Amino acid sequence: MRRSTRRRKTVTAVRDGEHIVLQVPARLRRSEIDEVMAELVPKLLAREEQRQRVPSDDELMARAQTLIDRYLSDQVLTPLTSVRWVTNQSQRWGSCSTRSGAIRLSHRLRSMPEWVVDNILLHELVHLVQPNHSPQFWALVQRDPNCERANAYLDGWTDAMAHRDRPTPF
Repeated sequence: MRRSTRRRKTVTAVRDGEHIVLQVPARLRRSEIDEVMAELVPKLLAREEQRQRVPSDDELMARAQTLIDRYLSDQVLTPLTSVRWVTNQSQRWGSCSTRSGAIRLSHRLRSMPEWVVDNILLHELVHLVQPNHSPQFWALVQRDPNCERANAYLDGWTDAMAHRDRPTPF
């Protein structure tokens, strides 16, 4: 545990090698620290576990097939040939080659909730039906009930990354 005289309200749990370090305001009572620790440590461990459960390309292909069956079974698709993670996409979440039927997902999605990854994967799968972003395209993407939620999550993540080096206002 690290107590900070500068820290006023926030409490964070971070990994430091094999240990979890709680960063707390200096004036926080031990009982309050115990309460916060009981809440934050399981969240940190769950987040770490989720990051370790990264699907392989075979698992991505199976997820894609599940999404096709669930949302696009009534559509004619260009045949899907591959789905894989890539590290060379820093400006977009995914891409689809309608010519080859290959979908690539940014490695940045690996640490995000499954419903966000599924929404991006569905977006790319819909390109195998509609190669453009027409109203018909968006109608198919919005069959996913998590569509708006996933877009909001990604907007928030993008904004947070854009401002991560700026000091907080309080």
